[in-house]
Amino acid sequence: MIAKNSLPNGQESHRTPTPGTLMADASHGGRVGEFRGLAGPHWSLRPLGGGAEWEAEPEWVRALTPAEQLSAENALRNLRSRRGGL
Repeated sequence: MIAKNSLPNGQESHRTPTPGTLMADASHGGRVGEFRGLAGPHWSLRPLGGGAEWEAEPEWVRALTPAEQLSAENALRNLRSRRGGL
């Protein structure tokens, strides 16, 4: 399901997260990335396993739920283990 983040009264909520916060980008199929900072009006996200950052519109990005965050962190640990690093 793709949905914009908005408040019940129709106002949009885009508080700038702290760098390092894990986020899901609904405009990219729920792709998970680490918030890196602002890129003009967009947010810059970086894939958890490394790679090129992408820009996302804040209204399509949300913080992960605790269960999603645990899953993403576990996947990252597994990836690092397979690569031979901690």
